[in-house]
Amino acid sequence: MAGIAIVLDLLRKNQGSSGQALHSHGLLSASLAASTAAASVAAGYPFAARAFFGDSGRSVAYCDAGAVVTDDYISSIRSASANMFQHDFLKYTTKEYIIEPKPLFSAFGMRNLALTSLRSFLMFYLPLLEHNKMEEDEDDANFLQDDTQEHRVDLVTPFKKSLMQIARETSVVTTRRILERLAIHNVSQRMAWKLLKDAPNSAIRKSVRKLPTHVYFFAVTRTTFRGHLLGVLASWVVQIGIDTYRYFQSIVKHEADENFDKSEQTRILARKVYGTTIRCSSSLIFASIGAGIGSTCFRPSTGQWIGCVLGDFAGPTIVTFCCERAFHAAVV
Repeated sequence: MAGIAIVLDLLRKNQGSSGQALHSHGLLSASLAASTAAASVAAGYPFAARAFFGDSGRSVAYCDAGAVVTDDYISSIRSASANMFQHDFLKYTTKEYIIEPKPLFSAFGMRNLALTSLRSFLMFYLPLLEHNKMEEDEDDANFLQDDTQEHRVDLVTPFKKSLMQIARETSVVTTRRILERLAIHNVSQRMAWKLLKDAPNSAIRKSVRKLPTHVYFFAVTRTTFRGHLLGVLASWVVQIGIDTYRYFQSIVKHEADENFDKSEQTRILARKVYGTTIRCSSSLIFASIGAGIGSTCFRPSTGQWIGCVLGDFAGPTIVTFCCERAFHAAVV
């Protein structure tokens, strides 16, 4: 009976003072029962038994299990949450990697094919013009010679070489497009974006950040290395394919010849593969360094392009010259 009286008294006081309903539809929580028991023990006698045993004079503090949540408390929590999410370290930004591969047969477009053809024909026909000019100067110096002597210029061989150069360059560009698509489907999106990034535009974006000179040089060099990698790899694949085709062609052609040394042809192929690998590696390294130097000394976009072209051309030449000098020094 004393326990029931204690519970009813606490229920009446809770409803009259705070106006809140009990949790779980009238069922007392475990914390409320524990606080009631603690209050009874602290008072010395139960509340209903005080009429018989008297008040001991001890003060009792009642603990409400359900905390009163006011509007001010809720508004303070909301403002604190808003301030927390407005802080800088909670502002997460996601970088979107936009990958736009070029058409697979872009090398056969009208403009690209015309530029490739013009460059190839000039490469093989300009030396003939210089050679004819030198012969004319010699003829003027030796005017006593017979004028009836005919000078025939071979125009067929440079034409064939020009066609082979056109086929080679279009094959390199097409192979690069295939490698780009393999990279998109086999590596992560972030790495594929770096491999297909436009290096001149990237140099412009880096120049806007006002980076230190050495940091900017390193960033442009690294970006050019990644962007130039697939092109150099495509050139290496095409050249190795040409050397391998010539190797098997020579074997088939001299199959009936008993004096044909197959092992010697294999060693020649191995030397060609080694030389092509060295030239492509030097082209990649020197092109990256040249792009960094050009973008640092000149305008970012133009300097990057000029430095990359010069490094691509000078790298194999320098490495070949150094290797020949080292070979001759070792032989002597």
